Amino acid sequence: QVQLAESGGGLVQAGGSLRLSCAASGRTSSTYAVGWFRQAPGKEREFVAAITWSRGITAYGDSVKGRFTISRDNAKNTVYVQMNSLKPEDTAVYYCATGNGFSRNENAYDYWGPGIQVTVSS
Repeated sequence: QVQLAESGGGLVQAGGSLRLSCAASGRTSSTYAVGWFRQAPGKEREFVAAITWSRGITAYGDSVKGRFTISRDNAKNTVYVQMNSLKPEDTAVYYCATGNGFSRNENAYDYWGPGIQVTVSS
């Protein structure tokens, strides 16, 4: 089993920045990558970014490319998303997930954190 815990969310004004963290514990050696997804009220869950543990290969959703940066600290089993130039449409619950896959598809991930709220005011 793998446990995930997100932190760093909150309220920020448009144009501001936040850094989300995803701390993994348990059998993390069995996982290949960590993905971030988000879900706004009334909308489907959307891929944000993903990174592989070993080589740090990254992927980004089109709506965040150029504004968000994903990184990892293998020694801390933690993945970060630096979110810059935030917009009101970035408001959502953000989830991190991990598993054997590296994909934009949420079905590739087996373990999920509880989620954390990010609110961007205009």
